Amino acid sequence: MNRSSRSSGRAGKARDSRAGKARDSRAGKARDNRAGKLVDASAIEAPSERSVVSSRAPRPVGPYPHARRFGDLLFLSGIGPRHRETDEIAEGIEAQTRACIENVRAILEDAGSSLEKVIDVTVFLTDIDHDFAAFNRVYGDYFGAIAPARTTVGIVALPTPISIELKVIAAS
Repeated sequence: MNRSSRSSGRAGKARDSRAGKARDSRAGKARDNRAGKLVDASAIEAPSERSVVSSRAPRPVGPYPHARRFGDLLFLSGIGPRHRETDEIAEGIEAQTRACIENVRAILEDAGSSLEKVIDVTVFLTDIDHDFAAFNRVYGDYFGAIAPARTTVGIVALPTPISIELKVIAAS
């Protein structure tokens, strides 16, 4: 192969960094950089993605859906304790934790999943020193038997005046 054919071959390729593969758009083929062989380009397409918006959970405070479905997984946006109809926020970390988890439940159920299929939870607490023990008791009531992976982070503030937000990954 001469130098000019090598450089012209590079021009027709685009990198798909998620799959670690390069696509040759002129030929409909893709090179699997990990295996070093050409494969049919349709074999490396991403699983179908779909937005999930629940009619039972509080409206998002920004331009994003409640969740995204990617393959067999649901990735929930940060979910707070606001009430769907009134936007009211319950007083106290125990009530806010229950409200968050119930909002998560509504989104999961509307997406065809459930709390029992939760795989991972990231918890954001604005007063971790004061609220962690009470939060943990309520969390255990809901998730103790399910035992998803969990990360709890103390933060300075959230975009609305709430004490807790949950970010959840679940099987669909």
